[in-house]
Amino acid sequence: MIVLGIDPGSRKTGYGAVAETGGSFSVLGCGLIRPAAKGSLHERIGELCRGLDEVIVSLKPEAVALETAFVGRNVRSALILGQVRGAVLATVLKHRLPVREYAPREIKLAVAGSGSARKEQVAAMLPRLLNLEEAPKSLDVSDALGIAYCDLSRSASSLGGMLGGGKGRGKGWAAFVNEHPELVA
Repeated sequence: MIVLGIDPGSRKTGYGAVAETGGSFSVLGCGLIRPAAKGSLHERIGELCRGLDEVIVSLKPEAVALETAFVGRNVRSALILGQVRGAVLATVLKHRLPVREYAPREIKLAVAGSGSARKEQVAAMLPRLLNLEEAPKSLDVSDALGIAYCDLSRSASSLGGMLGGGKGRGKGWAAFVNEHPELVA
């Protein structure tokens, strides 16, 4: 299964395609889509959509995962991010890909083992989880990879159901940690 994680932004959007085969994870591609800074918001969104189209065609994901929308105190920023997310969703749905969303705490828990982990802690765990030589330089890219990993680790095919998906199935998180000490920081 190949999942494309996307961390949308109006200035730069992180993406990361993660493949899962038999409980093993690997990165197929990741990076940033950076629209020209001097363009209007509409022009930047257009560039973002064209760049995301290229990423989807190139990496051929079977699903897309996003972080749920976060609404801070700045209304203008929230409106801009809403426009960007809408454009991202429209681009993804044009390719007829399923979209799944996860709360930030759920992503942090899946990657770093704590729902209150800092972005840097999430990034530091990715080399171990995704067989990378080093953590991505950009936190936008590490966020996108973390989102994709979260989706794959929550799927029924992943990890043999050890995490149980929160419905009383499987052995639970403690059993997973005991069985995989190499994944614990």
